Amino acid sequence: MSTRNVRKIGIVGARGHTGAELIRLITAHPHLDLAFVSSRELDGQRVADHVDGCAGELRYENLDAAAVAAKGADAVVLALPNGASAAFVAALDAHAPATVIVDLSADHRFDGGWYYGLPELTRSTYRGETRISNPGCYATAMQLAIAPLADELAAPPACFGVSGYSGAGTAPSDKNDPDKLRDNLMPYQLVGHVHEREAAHRLGLPVEFMPHVAPHFRGITLTANLWLRQPMGAGAIEARYRERYADEPLVRVVGDAPWVSRIAGRHYAEVGGFAVAPGGKRVVVVATLDNLLKGAATQAMQNLNRALGLPEMEGIPAPAEAESTP
Repeated sequence: MSTRNVRKIGIVGARGHTGAELIRLITAHPHLDLAFVSSRELDGQRVADHVDGCAGELRYENLDAAAVAAKGADAVVLALPNGASAAFVAALDAHAPATVIVDLSADHRFDGGWYYGLPELTRSTYRGETRISNPGCYATAMQLAIAPLADELAAPPACFGVSGYSGAGTAPSDKNDPDKLRDNLMPYQLVGHVHEREAAHRLGLPVEFMPHVAPHFRGITLTANLWLRQPMGAGAIEARYRERYADEPLVRVVGDAPWVSRIAGRHYAEVGGFAVAPGGKRVVVVATLDNLLKGAATQAMQNLNRALGLPEMEGIPAPAEAESTP
């Protein structure tokens, strides 16, 4: 790759599923170069041996916060568990303050000093910030499903979510154990989930969220039950969603309720269903997205592109191309 106009990107916490997706996206990006990938567990191993589509001799490194700051990357993506970002942010603030940071954890989603990067809903508020909080996967789906009707609601939205077990990360647990999930739907943290609080905070209204894990690997189905102050017809509701997302390449509005099996491996979300109960005041909307892509890595790429002065969709397969992705 020519070094002309190429930005250097580092990833901290690259062992996980989202880290692998980011590596693939950055490797294929025409204006980004993967400068380093940090993983304690994979230290010294070739990245290409773990991530399909990645070639070359780049190896994982076990880097502490000071070492990350000393690397001189143009941007650093923190793909760490919740609560683990502080030391890296502090080191970058102190020693490389111009570095763009995209944090995939929940650590800064409630921090007014960080830009909340859900481009389809917050793009107009971006003011060149270099500290960017990437939204949660469920929170992204909830907000996309609710936002077009947020001003019409008479009660808190009630959201039933089902995620593939990749959303539980790579650390062994009941929520990512295929044997325990087989023929099962596992409810968990049925009140107070961080994505419930995140969606409520960002939408400015109470949100009720009931998450579940299913036996499939990737993809989220989010079903939102919405009560309206005034009756609306299904056609008018669908038209509102189509107008809201008309210019968004990574949000597709569909008439029927979308299927999670059709979104796995895709970089966009789908929103549809628009079932209206008799009387016109209760509507059910369904959103699906790949939790590792539009729910994490693809959204991070949107945010990286914008912060680095590149077109937002640069390096992200267009929907027509994404259709053929296995």
